Amino acid sequence: MKLDLEQKVFIVTGGAKGIGEAITLELASEGAIPVIVGRSENAAKQLADRIEAAGGKTMVIVAELGEGDGCKSIVDQTIAAFGRLDGVINNAGANDGVSLISGGSTAFRDSLMKNLTHYYDLVHYAVPYLKETKGAIINISSKIALTGQGGTSGYAACKGAQLALTREWAVELAPFGIRVNAILPAEVMTPLYAKWLNTFEDPAAKIKAIESKIPLGQRMTTPEEIAAMTVFLLSGRSGHTTGQWLSPDGGYVHLDRAIT
Repeated sequence: MKLDLEQKVFIVTGGAKGIGEAITLELASEGAIPVIVGRSENAAKQLADRIEAAGGKTMVIVAELGEGDGCKSIVDQTIAAFGRLDGVINNAGANDGVSLISGGSTAFRDSLMKNLTHYYDLVHYAVPYLKETKGAIINISSKIALTGQGGTSGYAACKGAQLALTREWAVELAPFGIRVNAILPAEVMTPLYAKWLNTFEDPAAKIKAIESKIPLGQRMTTPEEIAAMTVFLLSGRSGHTTGQWLSPDGGYVHLDRAIT
């Protein structure tokens, strides 16, 4: 399927590692220009070198999202370099374990800044340019927005808010032809997920227990599968899809565990 993304420009936050890296590579494989944004400078530069060695085009912007006018600068640098913007993939963030019982109000507010406010800021500054291209926005949320997890109030609040913003922005931006959708990863092996698994006494047993509850194939979703859905939603092939929450998770959230 031809997605017609050649030379289109997309900002990918947290675009150097995990799901973000997979999205960056998928965009590059389609001939698009991913702008890799985040604080992982070495990883971003290595990924950019890999893309450019394969004949692709990209740019790295090292930034601490959520601070000052960082998001405005990201958009300004992108426009200065390429003269256009076709989409934003809000992906950066981390499950920081700010709980209700032990977290505290300061930690909760810090979690909102790290995981939510830059989603708004980046799109706010990007909208004037997305109007010109009838671009698209993808918010990477999480199953936790729907299921909860326990011990992570800050992250859960942010992920739920991202879903609400997806619907709100889809309504507000529809008159300009800008589409907005959200993807809710569930069990996806990323560096952060691996770090969490290593907190258990027997990580291999924990993985096996999780996979046994995933109806389709009893396996985890790959970052590449999340990336493929993301890039499809960015393309004109999904030109009448907006305001949707999609769960590429092997049926983990929405199918009855009893079927496994």
